[in-house]
Amino acid sequence: MAAKRVGDEPAFILHRYDWSESSLILEVFTRHRGRVALLAKGVKRHTSNFRPVLLALQPLKVSYTLSGDGNADIHVLKGAEWAGGHIMPMGNNLLTGLYLNELLMRLLARDDPYAYLFDVYGAVVKLLATQQEEVIEPVLRAFELILLRELGLLPSLELETQTLQALEPQKSYVLVAEMGLRPALDGDRASLTGVQWRSLQHALEQGEAAYPATVRACAAVASALKPQLRHLLQYHCGSPLLRTRQLMMDLQTL
Repeated sequence: MAAKRVGDEPAFILHRYDWSESSLILEVFTRHRGRVALLAKGVKRHTSNFRPVLLALQPLKVSYTLSGDGNADIHVLKGAEWAGGHIMPMGNNLLTGLYLNELLMRLLARDDPYAYLFDVYGAVVKLLATQQEEVIEPVLRAFELILLRELGLLPSLELETQTLQALEPQKSYVLVAEMGLRPALDGDRASLTGVQWRSLQHALEQGEAAYPATVRACAAVASALKPQLRHLLQYHCGSPLLRTRQLMMDLQTL
């Protein structure tokens, strides 16, 4: 019986592991099949046509055969080509892209498709390759919110999580990993008003237009949103601390 084949699947490489002297295991985020693991045979050889193609943060089209009945952990890469569109991000934007990859590696189960999240990720990576750092913050916050929402890890941003009471427009609230949205306390360093949280919720509900709407909603609150989302994401990622975040903190102390 011939092996089933997936062809010309839009994809990004999230991570790669050494498998042998000449081969790699690739963790790949695909549009229609979610995160999959692919065995790339012989790609470390200098003669491999795949060698210059299989890079992170580059839009690809991959083809592979499904191992066994299609439910095996690792499939076999048969083809890969650059889909074009942009070059690899550089400098701090490269590190930011690797942070996104680490989030997806930690949070996405294998073989669960998230087509809209894939499209948003692709748009963010393209922006990282073409834009200055100062315009990136609202985009990152929007991606983090959409990621959490797609995975079912984001509470409603219109209600106090424990009481299910509607947020008061001018009252300040904090998003906390263990208890969702709660009223801000004197010791909280970052918070948003009820109006601001509700604006984010409304943006996230815009269907296919959720990404640009959420970027716009994040523009005025990105700095206050950042520590709250980072805490929530780290909570769901578990230990240890995200390596890209630790590297960013280490670089800031140099």
